[in-house]
Parts: sequence; structure tokens; C-alpha cells
Amino acid sequence: MAKIGNIDVGEFPLLLAPMEDVSDPPFRALCKEHGADVVYTEFISSEGLIRDAAKSVMKLDIYEKERPVGIQIFGANLESMLQSVEIVEKSGPDIIDINFGCPVKKVVSKGAGAGILKDIPLMVSLTEAMVKHTKLPVTVKTRLGWDSDSIKIVEVAERLQDVGAAAISIHGRTRVQMYKGEANWTPISEVKNNPRMHIPIFGNGDVDTPEKAMEMRDKFGLDGAMIGRASIGYPWFFREVKHFFETGKHLAPPSLEERIDAARRHLQMAIDWKGEKLGVFETRRHYTNYFKGIPHFKEYRQKMATSDDAADVFAAFDEVERDFAGYEFA
Repeated sequence: MAKIGNIDVGEFPLLLAPMEDVSDPPFRALCKEHGADVVYTEFISSEGLIRDAAKSVMKLDIYEKERPVGIQIFGANLESMLQSVEIVEKSGPDIIDINFGCPVKKVVSKGAGAGILKDIPLMVSLTEAMVKHTKLPVTVKTRLGWDSDSIKIVEVAERLQDVGAAAISIHGRTRVQMYKGEANWTPISEVKNNPRMHIPIFGNGDVDTPEKAMEMRDKFGLDGAMIGRASIGYPWFFREVKHFFETGKHLAPPSLEERIDAARRHLQMAIDWKGEKLGVFETRRHYTNYFKGIPHFKEYRQKMATSDDAADVFAAFDEVERDFAGYEFA
């Protein structure tokens, strides 16, 4: 059984990755319902938190039904990161996660996210300081390295563990790769198989089928899988992986009725949490996957993805329910 600090997260847990404008409370709630063992918030800027920036502070919202839940923060300034830990603690998360893996230019250019992979001593010292500054377990999400010539993840992971990291999630790409090419899980396996390592090592990157999750578990020997893009608009992915683990068979895909119900609930929760304008806007990216496979769907998807009025989107759901009644997904 994997444990993050004193938190038992089960045998080969499935973790919802922190994704900007995706891993918000409404979506986390849906993923939790469908089998996610641990969920993480969107990444939150430490500088934004200490400036009391509204968008950063809003991301601290968590709910009891999500637990165990981790709040992820990023930054490269020690004082700001320590102040943000104190702010984060007041929200009552189970875990504090440090983002040392985001490849986006605006984050990297400040030396944060994957930018810190150019300065491993700073990465280690920041982690150590944060571990000492809180009683909550501190985990790390990172990448293999900055580029293919600087992959030292076995050594880096060992150093992070030695300063108190409670678990490490590793994306199987370098920063230079961004999200291109295939994720390489072999170096992650080398971290796990290092006899000095005793904390959980979770794999991330390209886990988009139950078979790949099983491969990560059985072939690469990792302690769990962090799921990102495969879950967008498809929170059922978690239950499908677990069903495959238990039976060796694929679970039937969710019915049209299940998808419509999830889309409605998702949109309503988003509106309740962040207001109609943002709620409508930020759920748009999910609709392609919610209804993926339905033929001649462009007209309906366009209504969902272009309307700024919640009533119009709900009406589009009603049309889909009526016009495709009885449709069976392959």
C-alpha cells in the first residue's frame, strides 16, 4: 500500500494531475466520484497568493468530499514559497505539492516550474525549507530533466527524498520536449528501483488507456499513476482503469445519459463556484471528450463551445439528449 506521509492512498493509487483551468473543484468532484484516489488543485502561484490575487486565492477552495486532496504551488523565491505555505495551510489540505515540472514559458522564465531543473541545488533547498515549515506532507511533481543531456532524475529524486519529500510524481519528458513525442518511463523506473528510495514514486505522462496504467504498474514497477489529459472531459477514466485491474476486461463506456448528466452537473457546479461567465467558459474544453464518438456532432459542439449564456449550453445538452436518444458508444 502506498502512503504519502501518514495518508494511506491504497494499492497503486490513481492521482488526478494538477492542470491549469481544468483541475478545479467541480472537475475534481467528478473524478473523485469515479475512482480518483488523490486529487490535486490547479497549480497556484506563490507570488499570487502573497499578493492576495483573487484568481490564486480562489484556487485554494477545497471540499471534504475531495480528500485526500493536495494543493499545488509554484515559485522560485524562498521567502514567497514559505509565506504561501502558511496561506495554503489555512485551507486545510492533506498534502502540499511543489510544481517543479510546468514547462510553460511564462512560468519557466521566472525560474519556477521546470525552470528550476536548471538549478538542482535550489530545487533541493526549496523543498527542504518547505518541509521544515509545515507539518503537512510535502510532495514534488517534476520532469526527467531540462533536456536529454541533463537527465539526472535518479540522483535528484534521492536528494529530494533525503530532505523530506513524502512522494515524487515524475513526468516522463524533459522540459525541452514540452508535451511532444512519447513519455519515457524507463528513467522513472530507475528512480523506483534505486535501493535507497523508500517513498512512493508516481509516474505521469501518456497514461491514456487502462493497459498503459497496468504497464506502468507491472512492467515499470511504479507506485501509482498520475492521470492528466486522458481525464479531461472523461472523469470515467479512473473507474475504467480500476475495472481493468480487477477483471482484465474493459468496462463498457458511459451511456449518453451518464454523459449528459455529468456535463450538466459539471457546468452547474462550475457556475455555482466561479459565476456564469467563467463557469461557462472554463468547462468548454471538456465537451469534446464528453461526447466523443457521436457522429455529425459539430453543430451541437459549436453551440456548447461558443455560447456565453449558460441557458444556451443547457439547451444544447437537451438537444443532444433528444436527438441522439439510444445512441450506444463503442
